[in-house]
Amino acid sequence: MAGFITDEAAMAHALELALRGPAAGPNPRVGCVLLRDGQVIGEGWHRGAGTPHAEVDALCGVDARGATAVVTLEPCAHTGRTGPCAQALIDAGVAEVVIAVEDPNPVAGGGAQLLRAAGIEVRTGVGAESVRRMLEPWLVAVGRGRPFVTLKLASTLDGRVAAADGSSRWITSAESREHAHRLRAEVDAILVGTGTALIDRPALTARLPDGSLAEHQPLRVVLGDREVPGDWLRITGHDPAEALAQLAAREVRHVLVEGGPTVSAAFLRAGMVDRVLAYIAPVLLGDGRSAVQSLGIGTLADGIRLRTEQVQMRGPDVLLSARVEEEI
Repeated sequence: MAGFITDEAAMAHALELALRGPAAGPNPRVGCVLLRDGQVIGEGWHRGAGTPHAEVDALCGVDARGATAVVTLEPCAHTGRTGPCAQALIDAGVAEVVIAVEDPNPVAGGGAQLLRAAGIEVRTGVGAESVRRMLEPWLVAVGRGRPFVTLKLASTLDGRVAAADGSSRWITSAESREHAHRLRAEVDAILVGTGTALIDRPALTARLPDGSLAEHQPLRVVLGDREVPGDWLRITGHDPAEALAQLAAREVRHVLVEGGPTVSAAFLRAGMVDRVLAYIAPVLLGDGRSAVQSLGIGTLADGIRLRTEQVQMRGPDVLLSARVEEEI
């Protein structure tokens, strides 16, 4: 196997391993590399809830006595669907554990303390920035006790989601829609309002470029009081906080809010949007439905200011990724 000169290089490889795991689900993506004299003697990653954690996966069939374990997330110290990973590392006889990010989960945290109590050297913060970026939805969800919320907007250049006659398909390009379907395949739930459900009749499925269903399908959620057709989870009322509380109880970590304008405005007014993804098509309508309804803002100084994170081209469209505030 390959060798690594620095802990940072080994952590970068552990991050690559973590990314092989599923983005959706209640558990975080985690990767682990076992080193002896700079050489990889074992590696593993977490494949989803109920499967071995990355550390246990890496330890399988490996003599790890005196080895260094490089792990993207602090090894857990509790017994859930699986046993505590910190104890597994102790039992395996590792001499050192290098951790990128400490576990904020009050239930699972404490692994580093357990390792140190067993006489194992523990270092934290190696490669933390990249790992935090990868784990952001999970970290925010665990830290705040509610799902991470991505608000998706798809509009014309002048901010319309439908023309005056109600026509709305398709404002954005096939390239934008393909990217949006990839995003759907990485979130735990998609949420829309009853208006969008009744007017647009969206399938809310995640599809591959060939039109087939992706392996992972998010929970489909509709918020509002009107009855809607479809096998969806219906949350009555119009309170984003209550909706997120119900989804958190289902171990939903990442919610994609796809509108319409009323629901988008409700989440923004409630301060419960973490990231905005805006697909902007080079089309002008001048009239029609706005992407977001009134936010109750009367002057420019009170506007919700976003921090631009990334701008990409998706076919003829522009995809703008922006943050409402610094999350991690």
